[in-house]
Formats: sequence, C-alpha cells, structure tokens
Amino acid sequence: MKRMMDNKAVVTAVLAAMIGLPALAGNPDRAGSAGGTQLLINPWARSSGWGLANTASLRGVEGMYGNVAGLSRVNKTEILFTNTQWLSGSGVKINSVGVGQKVGASGVIGITATVMSFGELEVTTYDNPEGGRGAFKPNMANIGLAYSKSFSSSIHGGILVRSISESIANVRASGFAFDAGIQYVTGPKDNVHFGIALKNVGPAMQFSGDGLSVQGMLVQGSDQLTLEQRSARAELPSLLNIGLAYDYHINDMHRVTFAGTFISNSFTKDQGIVGVEYAFRKMLHLRGGFLYEKGITSDSERTSVFTGPSAGLSVDLPFGPEKKNSFAIDYGYRTTNPFSGVHSIGIRISI
Repeated sequence: MKRMMDNKAVVTAVLAAMIGLPALAGNPDRAGSAGGTQLLINPWARSSGWGLANTASLRGVEGMYGNVAGLSRVNKTEILFTNTQWLSGSGVKINSVGVGQKVGASGVIGITATVMSFGELEVTTYDNPEGGRGAFKPNMANIGLAYSKSFSSSIHGGILVRSISESIANVRASGFAFDAGIQYVTGPKDNVHFGIALKNVGPAMQFSGDGLSVQGMLVQGSDQLTLEQRSARAELPSLLNIGLAYDYHINDMHRVTFAGTFISNSFTKDQGIVGVEYAFRKMLHLRGGFLYEKGITSDSERTSVFTGPSAGLSVDLPFGPEKKNSFAIDYGYRTTNPFSGVHSIGIRISI
C-alpha cells in the first residue's frame, strides 16, 4: 500500500510540474522560423514504423529520441545502428548510433549520435549562378548523453542533454538542448502505460562565420571595406509529447498493443498519432500507425511532407544462455508527398 501511495505521489508531482510549464501550442505562423529543426527527425526504425505512437511504452536506446524514460528498460547493454533514406529520391541520408549501458541496480546511461549527409552541392554566386567553382558539403549532427532510472517497477524517468551543430563551408551554428521524460506502468500484467516527455528545450541558435561578411567599396576608387552581417537568433523547436498505450495479451504467444501520442509543437501544427503493434512470441513484430494534423488529408491544405500512414516490422532472434540476449533487425516506412517516403533499417544487439 505504501509503495502504491509513493508511486502516485511521484506521478502527481511530475504532472503538476508539467502543467506549470509555459503552454506549448501549435503555431503554424511560426513554421520555418525555428533553429535546429533536425531535432524533429526520428532517426530510429522501430518507433518510426508506427509514427512514434508508442511514446508511453517506448523502451531501450530508442527512448533517447521519443521519451528518455524508456532508456531505463535496457537490461544490461544495448547497441543500435540505423540508416535512414530521408525523403527517398532527395539524396539525403541519416546515420544514427546509440548505446545504453546499465549502471547500478536501476540506472542506465546512454549516448547517441546522429549525422545527416546531403552529398556535395555546387558553389553558386551572383556572377556564377550555374556553379563551376567547386562544391561544398553541408553538415548536420547532434550528440546526446542521457541518464535514466527506474524508481520502482512502475515509475521510470530520465533526462538527456544534446549538442547540436550545423555548418556549411563558411557558416556554422551550434547549440544544446535538454529532454526530460517519465513513464508510468500499471495494470494486472503491467499492460497499461502512460508517458510524458518534454523535448528540445534550450537557448536559441545563431549562425556566424566568414560567409556572412561582404567586401566592397563605399565609392569607386576608395579602399575596400569588409561588412560583417549578423544573423537572427532562432529558437529551438520545443515540444511536449503525451502518450498512452495498452497491451492486450491474447495468450503467451500473441500480444496486441494499441498506442496513441499527442504532440504539442511550439512552431508547427499540433499532431495526433495512433498505432497498433502485433507481436508473435516476442520474435516477430508487425506495426502500423497514422499521424494526423490539420489539413494532412488534403493536398491543397497540407503543410507537411508526411501524408499520415506508417508501417514497419521487426525480427528479434534470441541467443546466448537462457536466450536472454537478442539480435534484431528493424524496418520502418513513412509515406510522403512529394518524394518516395522515408525508409529506415536498423540493427539492434541486446546483451
């Protein structure tokens, strides 16, 4: 009884703290003005397969994107690598790696890195609009360090700090952001999940570098002067995730999970995501989801490249003593218009 009261007290305190935060409401008028928008891209295949509907039940290394509280579910060591063909046909690729390591009886420390590759782009100028003066490679990357802990069998929480960098040949910007999340598990078979996560909270980013400088003469024949321009500061795309999930155990071999997440964005439209996952013997997982935001079903009103549906599958192969270790292959797909969707494939090792 005392444990149940302690659990309720912790959840109540966290919810009260979240309610006390400044309201985050979708604001389409601010779309495109945020900095560090790479933070809105889910780099992992398993959770992408149902559009991140599983915020409440997310577990393992992937929690470092959706809800860092899920990192606490790492049993001992988990290593994950994912390659994403972002907007297939655009030539943009995303490589992500994450590691989670158990420390102590109930804590997990994790590190994750995501790098976006755009290929080479031609250098163009006012006098050479067709290029021919060489090429440059834009770079976007972020690295996160997280700590998550299971306070009891029902309450899990975590915090993450992430460094952000964006650059071209002569202009760059850097910053950092914080994530925090909590998950609460209840029910006769721990089959009811609730989760809440606050993401991308940090100071504004600002670009600087020689690319913002211009050389010229005030009047013909005068000395050449250098004018350095200052870029505007851009706030990070902070958001709040609230999720619910329910596991329906048909028997020991079959499970169906229903999940939903509401995303309150500070710079774009609010979103609602629903998804379902079927698991057979904890080895084969099939999942699908649908993301909704205002106007997404109409080509004339839609302001997102995503059209809603997503799907994915995972194959988990146990190995080792008592089959407690596993090797998994994850695949996720999200429909887009234009381009040919987002394809993610990942490899996961849990020991």
